[in-house]
Amino acid sequence: MQNTTSKNLILIVEDEVKIARVLCDYCEDAGFTTKLIHDGEEALHWLEENTAQLMLLDLMLPNVDGLTLCKEARKNSDLPIIMLTARVEEIDRLLGLELGADDYICKPFSPREVIARVKSVLRRIEKPNRLNSALSLKESALQVKVNQQSIELTLVEFKLLQALYESPGRILSRDSLMTRIYNDNRIVTDRTIDSHIKKIRKKLVSIGLEDAAIHSVYGAGYKFE
Repeated sequence: MQNTTSKNLILIVEDEVKIARVLCDYCEDAGFTTKLIHDGEEALHWLEENTAQLMLLDLMLPNVDGLTLCKEARKNSDLPIIMLTARVEEIDRLLGLELGADDYICKPFSPREVIARVKSVLRRIEKPNRLNSALSLKESALQVKVNQQSIELTLVEFKLLQALYESPGRILSRDSLMTRIYNDNRIVTDRTIDSHIKKIRKKLVSIGLEDAAIHSVYGAGYKFE
């Protein structure tokens, strides 16, 4: 079960033994190998010497909590991370995603849903990004080009698109986007970001980029795919 050199390895960090065992069983039935760790500090040390294809990470862990572990793992690795949590408060969801999680699942969950999410994240990470090869951003001209067609954006629109474009597949909250594009401490609202996103989408569609390039994630923010 614990093959640390496998490209197909799922690291499961979960301190509830029954849940951890179910996750292992379902992952292995789906063709993955697994490494199970019940302690956040132990997982942190394991990651210093080993690699995995993806980590299923519980929020509440002994010694080192899941958010801290996620943050530390992100310092030196692009390891895909799906957070598991029974704490559904909005701040926990956003904080987990801001620290670099690729997805989150709230407990109680269906093990089949977990496997579906794992496969979805891995497909997104592994598939060639044809869009990136067709789209280019030129900051000096505030210009976006798709193939041979280009559009000009306002400075705020360009910064907003750039923030999303540089983190493909990652969910960015409205608060983090506001911090990125406004550095003069002005007072803005969530609706301001939504309005800019709407304008950017319309401009991208005008040069042939489908509207789905920027996705709204309910209760969390936006992501670019």
